[in-house]
Amino acid sequence: MLIMEYHNPVLLTETVDGLNIQPNGVYVDVTFGGGGHSREILSRLGPNGKLIAFDQDKDAIENSLDDPRFLLINENFRYLNRFLRFHNYKNVDGILGDFGVSSHQFDVADRGFSTRFEADLDMRMNQDSKFSALDVINKYSEEQIKNVLFQYGELRSAAGMARVIVEARQQKKIISSEELKKALGRFLPVHRENKILAQIYQAIRIEVNQELEVLKEFLLQTEEVLKTGGRLSLISYHSLEDRLVKRFMRNGLFEGEPEKDVFGRVEVPFKKVGKFIIPSFEEIKENNRARSAKLRIAEKL
Repeated sequence: MLIMEYHNPVLLTETVDGLNIQPNGVYVDVTFGGGGHSREILSRLGPNGKLIAFDQDKDAIENSLDDPRFLLINENFRYLNRFLRFHNYKNVDGILGDFGVSSHQFDVADRGFSTRFEADLDMRMNQDSKFSALDVINKYSEEQIKNVLFQYGELRSAAGMARVIVEARQQKKIISSEELKKALGRFLPVHRENKILAQIYQAIRIEVNQELEVLKEFLLQTEEVLKTGGRLSLISYHSLEDRLVKRFMRNGLFEGEPEKDVFGRVEVPFKKVGKFIIPSFEEIKENNRARSAKLRIAEKL
């Protein structure tokens, strides 16, 4: 029985189809959330199949599935290989990831992820973490804040915003989202306020949760963890994330191009499967969270 309320999983059929599920295979869902993708995977597995899921959020653990073929690990997926080996799984047949913030996390006001609610600055996906948005806003230098806002929020006014934040916190510690919004008021014109706030929140959230570093660590492990012919089926929600996934699936690197041998050939760990997939108009209409989703699928060579 679901205890926590979660919205519909994004690109459900397409993402699970991308795994090319074998009934007796071993699969991993590294972003369990409300369990929507995991349920679909289990529905396609036979009695000897296995699904291992990861989620660092304690709220998600309340949704664990009562199925002997299912194992839920309450850890960040950056530790994928470590915990698979701990549970005696050296290789798996497919890995699914639906990155970004879950609808549940956005809808719980006191988690601080949503621009819709006034809340203390938090944004931790792992609620046991000691580091939060409060630290970014009140302890980072002006230069550090500028870099976070520019790199992760792609905000052209990042330098001015950082300066204003530092000036405001010298008068009084910035504790809540409302106080942050007030400090940045001059950068939030009415007709663009929500869009700019979303970019600011995204930037701080990525920094708090080390999202891009975690994604890189995870992707590098998939080459070792997947069997030959195993599939990666990954949904990204913003350009920085998608760029890492795209480049890794193309050549196993995040920067540059792979080296060629003396014959001009390159060895890459994956081949892409089809073109990237985006949600249909109908799905976006039913689930607004899906609007920026992009699914990429690759197969281990």
